[in-house]
Amino acid sequence: MLASFLHEGLVEAGCDEAGRGCLAGPVFAAAVILPADFRNELLNDSKQLTEKNRYLLREVIQKEAISWAVGSYDNTEIDEVNILNASIFSMHRALAQLKVKPDHILVDGNRFKPYQDIPHTCVVKGDGKYLSIAAASILAKTYRDDFMLALHQEYPFYAWKQNKGYPTKAHREAIKQYGITPYHRKSFRLTDDQLSLKF
Repeated sequence: MLASFLHEGLVEAGCDEAGRGCLAGPVFAAAVILPADFRNELLNDSKQLTEKNRYLLREVIQKEAISWAVGSYDNTEIDEVNILNASIFSMHRALAQLKVKPDHILVDGNRFKPYQDIPHTCVVKGDGKYLSIAAASILAKTYRDDFMLALHQEYPFYAWKQNKGYPTKAHREAIKQYGITPYHRKSFRLTDDQLSLKF
């Protein structure tokens, strides 16, 4: 069972992002404040869950959370500030939308920039340790998936319906064949050509 909080008695917001390693689309982040007595046997790191359970849990989280919000940084912003900063700033955008100001922020991973004057703690693999981070991971993942599924209608050649913008072989082959879209991250290595030496 995941832990309910790091600091008992404080209002804690869990933060996580989705889409850092993608070649296309925004990076999404979520911030979630859960009630201290929140329990759900199914809730875990979004990567450990089936798609069906992620969407089931999204409904539960949105209904039962004290406050929740989702933020994003699009591909052009990612190219401007780099993916690490974009991931952090998208968490800031999510935190800015919370209806309740947290006393403490729990962040998945090992890097963060302070948000306002609120203390934070980085937790490596935090989405498998704390309920609020796991909840944030589910919201970030499902909202990003929804965004990429909508883009797939516009650009079906890249198989975003399946790969959600991640660097699969099919995605890289489509880039070689059709070029890039306005949603591709130009600062990323988009094809494997750089790996083959040309004589």
